[in-house]
Amino acid sequence: MVALLSRWLITAASLAVAAQLIGGIYFEGASEGRPEIEDKIVPLLVVALILGVVTAFVKPVLTLLSLPFVLLTLGLFLVVINALLLKLTAALADVVDLGFHVEGFWSAVGGAIIISITTWLLDAFVGVED
Repeated sequence: MVALLSRWLITAASLAVAAQLIGGIYFEGASEGRPEIEDKIVPLLVVALILGVVTAFVKPVLTLLSLPFVLLTLGLFLVVINALLLKLTAALADVVDLGFHVEGFWSAVGGAIIISITTWLLDAFVGVED
């Protein structure tokens, strides 16, 4: 249970970093100070939960179906898959009106790279065990 909770919080932190660094990824609401934190913390946690569920259930299927492309590009196609999963997460978040937006494919690619690197670093720092 602790591992699941820590992975959820790591994903939330990675999403927050991506939203800060990539211009096309953002949450609606206040843009500075304490109101920004109050407006965006719950949507951030819910979007992290959605991203975790999408990654757990959809990513293996997409990876298996696109295995020839993954092998041909020596794994770089996984970045495209992660970008598509981020766009899918934004679409699902829009359905439940969370105010999370990813504008354009290249913003999704940049966000996927930032999220992957940040998750990897935080996972190594925290040391989450399965």
